[in-house]
Amino acid sequence: MAIVFEWLDRHSAAIWWVAIASAAMLGAAMLAVPWLVVRIPADHFARSRSGRSTSDGSRWPRWLGWLRWGWLLIKNLIGFALVILGCLMLVLPGQGILTILIGLAFLDFPGKHRLQHWVVSRRGVLQSINWLRRKADKDPLILG
Repeated sequence: MAIVFEWLDRHSAAIWWVAIASAAMLGAAMLAVPWLVVRIPADHFARSRSGRSTSDGSRWPRWLGWLRWGWLLIKNLIGFALVILGCLMLVLPGQGILTILIGLAFLDFPGKHRLQHWVVSRRGVLQSINWLRRKADKDPLILG
């Protein structure tokens, strides 16, 4: 037990910085989540995800293809890093599950929309989202 207290004493500054970072992430999440939730189109989960605007299935014009691939690479790298950090935060101080969920939102993978639909369709999640949307004078989410 003395070894643990000695380790804590030697690393007290790092422990304080981790605690401050954790509190900052919690505060940022408390501001960002409601802001993002009210910006979801009401019919986002009712629309078919296969209807895209260009022939290759992307929403980007063909002449911006290189920019699209660069954006996808950066977005997926950020998502992957957040998932890894979230997994670490499950055993370290921090908002692990929230960080994993944010990372998954950044990632592109088969079945992502179906997974998001399943999570949002849980009664408590949908009620909470629609409560936030009501407070912001937005229409409730329509699940299809």
